[in-house]
Amino acid sequence: MKNLIFTDGTTMPVGTMYGIGQNYDKHAREMGSTLQRGEKIIFIKPSSSYVPDGGKIILPSISNEVHYEVELVVVIGKDCRNVSKENAWDYIAGFAVGIDATLRDLQKYAKEKGLPWAIAKGFRNSAPISKIIPISNFEKNKKDFEFELKINGQTRQVGNTLDMIYSVEELIEFLSTIFDLEPGDIIFTGTPEGVGKLNDGDKLEAELKGFVKLSIDVVAEKNQ
Repeated sequence: MKNLIFTDGTTMPVGTMYGIGQNYDKHAREMGSTLQRGEKIIFIKPSSSYVPDGGKIILPSISNEVHYEVELVVVIGKDCRNVSKENAWDYIAGFAVGIDATLRDLQKYAKEKGLPWAIAKGFRNSAPISKIIPISNFEKNKKDFEFELKINGQTRQVGNTLDMIYSVEELIEFLSTIFDLEPGDIIFTGTPEGVGKLNDGDKLEAELKGFVKLSIDVVAEKNQ
């Protein structure tokens, strides 16, 4: 079983990962979104997708276009069902920065055919996550998380959660009306604009500004 690692040395088994699609207007536009307000894209990654700080994204041979998407990550700390957004903060164990690696060519094909995204989003090594900052390190209901992604030292994405369409609390409220969220479950809250292709040999550094960094190497499957 894989464990999430907290900065205070505690651990928690990795649970189900819930991804939020197109939660930033500019990213939705760059993806050619036709979503209406109130509509949400939810997808799931298995726990086997998890990669800790210092690990690797292995580019699978089934895809020619693996994209990076940097995101604020929320870790659930206790059983969570039908929780209101006003109380959502009390169910959070901590925050991190993560990368939602996506097989964009396979995702595009799935969209065109009306098929699920399971392969495009849930392949192994598709969810690098930094160490988790315990919730006690944040002011309650913090809204302005800043984060960025550098590839080979060059800034590729910069985001602030003030620009999210749906806040962390709103996402917890919505997900907990449908799923039973459990300790160790993870929410990838969406990515800002600037997504692009990963290449063999890339070195990624994501940062949740003022809190934690995530370092990941990219390796082609054929080189493993």
